[in-house]
Amino acid sequence: MMEGTGFEGLALGQDLPDSQDSFAELWGNVYFFLCRLTESFSPLVQQLPEGFDEKLFEFPPEVSTADGVTPPASTVPVTSDHPGEFGFQLRFQKSGTAKSVTSTYSEILNKLYCQLAKTSLIEVLVTKELPTGALLRATAVYKKSDHVAEVVRRCPHHQKEDAADHSSHLIRVEGSQRAQYFEDPNTKRQSVTVPYELPQLGTEMTTILLSFMCNSSCMGGMNRRPILTILTLETPEGLVLGRRCFEVRVCACPGRDRKSEEIKSKTQIGTKQTTKRKNPAPTPNTSEKKAKSASSAEEEDKDVFVLRVRGRERYEWLKKIHDGLELLDRERLSKPTVSVKHEAAAPSGGKRLLRSDSE
Repeated sequence: MMEGTGFEGLALGQDLPDSQDSFAELWGNVYFFLCRLTESFSPLVQQLPEGFDEKLFEFPPEVSTADGVTPPASTVPVTSDHPGEFGFQLRFQKSGTAKSVTSTYSEILNKLYCQLAKTSLIEVLVTKELPTGALLRATAVYKKSDHVAEVVRRCPHHQKEDAADHSSHLIRVEGSQRAQYFEDPNTKRQSVTVPYELPQLGTEMTTILLSFMCNSSCMGGMNRRPILTILTLETPEGLVLGRRCFEVRVCACPGRDRKSEEIKSKTQIGTKQTTKRKNPAPTPNTSEKKAKSASSAEEEDKDVFVLRVRGRERYEWLKKIHDGLELLDRERLSKPTVSVKHEAAAPSGGKRLLRSDSE
């Protein structure tokens, strides 16, 4: 090494210490290599902009949640129906209330009754062509406001018996290998999605198969708490295009439970109507009561009723009674009304009232 010597004292052609070539030769080789490299990349270099873009390394502003897409799983899910611009609708298979059915739907109660792990067929209808990549998402929530914040999961007993990766999910999609199971990182709500398939030739609907993997009465799970299933039509980005909601009861005998709950619902409706009729109306005056009763009696007398009687002998007896009542009505109408003049009663003790000359 050269001590105390700087780069200013070196000449261009001077040999450098510990080097085989001069600095001029080294620089010539590097310059030649750069020229060759520039020629090979000249088409790409010509496409570059002439000036330097100052915004080249600036990142786009972050999209706020208000302007962005609403996340699929909100803190309190919406349970109202919304067909949207695509006319999103659901249809259920009509299977009656026989004891042998494994899945049945009540239009009166908007409620699906099904057995554990049995497939329920649901038909999906839309009125317009959906965007590419549209999907269907099924989410279970508790119906009552006391439990709506809790996540619907399977009971521990049924989870242990299931070896699937999504063993804690209540709702499953059957017959599709493209189904995906999600758990929201914020709310922990679980959902399953399946791509929307176009209707086959000759039909206007597409079909999905859902199964519920826990009974409504399972301890540690739903524990007899009613649940709702929210079925949403979404884009791949999570934008909701339509929403439908229905209640679900997972039980051993769907037909029997549906029949009994429909009868109970009709009875409650009838009881409410009867209670409304029995409510006391404002008490009218005595004169109004008499006038109403007289007019109602006259209207009832004018009504004609038909009575069907079985047996000739019974008919003859009833006819005689009817003829007798008709005869009494005619006699009562034919008798003239006699006005009776009421005189003042005579006083006791033999004394009589004195009348004036004017009388």
